[in-house]
Amino acid sequence: MSERENQGRRNLRARGVTFGEPVSIDLEVPFYEVDPLGIVWHGHYFKYFERARIALLRHHDLDAGDFRGLSRRVLVVETGCRHLYPLTYADRFRVTAYFSEVEARLRIGYALWNISKERKAARAFTTLVITDDEGNLLWRVPEEIRGRIVAKTPNH
Repeated sequence: MSERENQGRRNLRARGVTFGEPVSIDLEVPFYEVDPLGIVWHGHYFKYFERARIALLRHHDLDAGDFRGLSRRVLVVETGCRHLYPLTYADRFRVTAYFSEVEARLRIGYALWNISKERKAARAFTTLVITDDEGNLLWRVPEEIRGRIVAKTPNH
């Protein structure tokens, strides 16, 4: 991890905007995900964020099976992405996912770092809501879910 990337993680912690432990995954851009200009099509970024989100949820013992075991469902209700620098064929990159909200909903932030070019490539978020098994919206994140995240928050 580069010093610039480490500084970005420290800044998030200093502002108190993360819960639990951030999780990072490293990937490489395959040929089939670039367009004729040699850059990654913008829609592929959401696949990268999804992979990081799954890793984050699993790290906090909140995989799909865990939610089913708690008689809960998780729905994506909002996403957003700011593209800062393009990824190109064979670039190595790291996606870091972290919880930025865990009270009324789960909000997951993402930082995508281009390792090959040593530049931040994107930042994004996903907002998730929790329902019961019948699809009724829960207005607060249940304690059995929130507790698993908060328990892994450093200095908790």
